[in-house]
Amino acid sequence: MNNFKLKIGALLSSGLMMVAVSCSDDFLDVAPTGLLAEAQLTSLAGIDASLIAAYSQVNGRGNRLASPSNWVWGSIRGGEANKGTDPGDFTTINPIQRFEINSASGDVGAKWAGAYEGIARANNVLRLLQNPGPDVTPGDVTRISAQARFLRAHYYFELKRDYGNTPYVDETLDYGSGLEDVSNNVDLWPLIEADMKFAADNLPPTQPQVGRVNSWAAKSYLAKIYLYQNKFGEAKTLFTDVINNGVTSNNLKYGLVPYYDDAFRGANDNHEESVWAYQAAAGTGSVNNANPEFDLNFPYNTGPSGPGNCCGFFQPSFSFVNAFRTNAAGLPLLDKSYNNPANRVKSDMGIQTADPFTPDTGNLDPRVDHTTGRRGIPYLGWQDFPGAAWIRNQPNGGPYSPKKYVYARSEQGTFQDNSSWTPGYTGINFMIIRFADVLLMAAEAEIETGGLEVARGYVNRVRTRAMNSKLMREDGTMAANYVIGTYDSPWTDAATARAAVRMERMLELGMEGHRFYDLVRWNTVQAELDFYFALDGVELAAALGGAKFTEKYKLVPIPQDQIDLVGSDILIQNPGF
Repeated sequence: MNNFKLKIGALLSSGLMMVAVSCSDDFLDVAPTGLLAEAQLTSLAGIDASLIAAYSQVNGRGNRLASPSNWVWGSIRGGEANKGTDPGDFTTINPIQRFEINSASGDVGAKWAGAYEGIARANNVLRLLQNPGPDVTPGDVTRISAQARFLRAHYYFELKRDYGNTPYVDETLDYGSGLEDVSNNVDLWPLIEADMKFAADNLPPTQPQVGRVNSWAAKSYLAKIYLYQNKFGEAKTLFTDVINNGVTSNNLKYGLVPYYDDAFRGANDNHEESVWAYQAAAGTGSVNNANPEFDLNFPYNTGPSGPGNCCGFFQPSFSFVNAFRTNAAGLPLLDKSYNNPANRVKSDMGIQTADPFTPDTGNLDPRVDHTTGRRGIPYLGWQDFPGAAWIRNQPNGGPYSPKKYVYARSEQGTFQDNSSWTPGYTGINFMIIRFADVLLMAAEAEIETGGLEVARGYVNRVRTRAMNSKLMREDGTMAANYVIGTYDSPWTDAATARAAVRMERMLELGMEGHRFYDLVRWNTVQAELDFYFALDGVELAAALGGAKFTEKYKLVPIPQDQIDLVGSDILIQNPGF
């Protein structure tokens, strides 16, 4: 009995203790682990780490369609490349290429999500700078603010080109403090301009770390922003200054690398042509530090005899390759006759690898073979491109493979990462703005302000580098019949000069994500895409048959899930969707 009473007493005592404890929830107040205190975040090291996070988002961090390479939004939509590969792989790109997306289509919000993540990170930096720690000087505030505002302007520029006006959120807004009520009824251009102008005015001309933006990168980008708004006088002034005086962040005078392909080799990163590039690195433990958006864009089924081995995406179009045809003087066919049957570049479409094939022997601009893998031409030190053996599905994508930003055989294991499911991750920097782009944008601004001869000089500077970049075989012979020249007669007609510059942008910057945006701002997008579909839509009927561009597709629809979050009275859909 006594033993029983003792047990009852112990249970009652335990119960009373439990009740006593349950009356207080202090034990729930456990300090979280893995979080940084405000003092750490507002220190110079903390703010700089937050800025690095804003930089790191530039490549999309694994979101293939969020990167400024714009291989889908700029190149595939621009008709210089086809989605390629197999129709059943990454199917959400199919309606993008065919101009059939709607507001609920998969990946319509990919760029939106990536850009707003970058904006949030830039805003976080600016918010921390409002109450900096004691080790942060006024100079630090200016220096870091300028970089953050450059990045924020970049992210909004990407949004503006694809979606039109989107909600502008700065560091003063957050959830619960008005962010959810911001509409997209305000023009983004003045806000983008203001951020980039602040960066241009406050960044130093050089940086201790080459990956950080400098004042010359900001001036180049600001001039580009002006160009997109047809502010040609303002753009010309800035471009002239950049061309005459600009230097890279590591203090190299802006120029063109002597040999075209060297611009895209990892060992040559941060060269004199690199105005602004995101820094890519292989072997860091995370392929997101490499080029995560390009992992699919390599020749297919190469085995150890070629790069990537997967997956056959991003195949140059017939129309694009044909554009490299030159006349007897080595000039492009500005009358667009390059798609005529007699001028088309010979390909191995429909020809098996084992069958005999002789590459085209007509006049070609050598940049075709630095941009495109085509049968019988040396492919980055691996072997001559074998044709169908490296193409996943010719009827769906055509006979060509991409070449820019693909790692050469000499870069295997150094500027290429083997830590993931595919070796198709490289440590080759992607140039968002390069000096050839600056020269050609400056040429546009000159033409529109009467400087036709200055524009001719800029174009010839680009073409002279191309003349010095003929691809050679190991025996010292040219890989193809490269015939390229400069424009030697004075430019007296603005329309002809304009056509020459626009063609040069396609030849020089092909497969770098610019094309669709150029066509839209020139207001030639309907005619150019009709021209593209007239050939590629026939050659690749399985993928493109019946596809056509209409004016509403100048913009991507606002993602429907974003409208659903805040309401259609706040977030206004683009016309036609």
